[in-house]
Amino acid sequence: MRGIFLFLGTGSSTGVPVIGCKCSVCSSPSLKNRRLRSAGWIQVDGRSFLIDVGPDFRQQALTYGIDQVDGLLLTHTHYDHIAGIDDLRIFSVRSKKPIPCLLSYESYEDLKLRYFYFFKEGKSMTAQFACQQLPANEGQVSFLDLPIRYFSYSQGDMKVIGYRLGDFAYVSDIRDFSSAVFSHLEGVNHLVLSALRQESNPLHLSVGEAVDFAKRVGAKKTWLTHMSHSLDYEETNSHLPVEVQLAYDGQTIEFEMD
Repeated sequence: MRGIFLFLGTGSSTGVPVIGCKCSVCSSPSLKNRRLRSAGWIQVDGRSFLIDVGPDFRQQALTYGIDQVDGLLLTHTHYDHIAGIDDLRIFSVRSKKPIPCLLSYESYEDLKLRYFYFFKEGKSMTAQFACQQLPANEGQVSFLDLPIRYFSYSQGDMKVIGYRLGDFAYVSDIRDFSSAVFSHLEGVNHLVLSALRQESNPLHLSVGEAVDFAKRVGAKKTWLTHMSHSLDYEETNSHLPVEVQLAYDGQTIEFEMD
């Protein structure tokens, strides 16, 4: 069974261009240097679901024609990964049922604080979610009748979840992790991995660190996402190995489910 992943956004928390910035990347006419906040859209076997739903979701949905959302995978609850969640209201209103949402216990507790009105009892016109909490730090669950493997790591004091579907994996906002992560990525052919900039950063992998990570995974192709305005698409890619390249908004990947 084949699936399709679409990069809804490949930018860091500021997006690119950055407000008020006149650098060469922010001023670039290349569409591949324009990056909305990082998120993804997966379609497989007639089902459509999101990985994260940042502040640019409405624009992304209109741009790429997202008219069906059967579920949501959340990696973590930083603003740039959840701020568009209220815009999913139209999908739960139309379907007249809550949107299934897969997330960690920590993310669930944080959502209840940030979006308390989602969880009020009684009739509500806000977005509605059926939250499925991950039972452990790693493992496999069934979500929308699909087998999804997951594992966890840290970004500062925030727990983050990486997701794997067949030979595809999405690993964003990774900084602190154990070697056990690589056991969950064995056999991955298509890896999406975050890399903020060339320089080291306390919350993100650098490009060089991401290349080393990708080589250890051994994926046939690794696409870098969650990038700042310091990375020019063409110039950066020209210095990267062919199996590790920057992604761009609107790019698609085909993968195989188990």
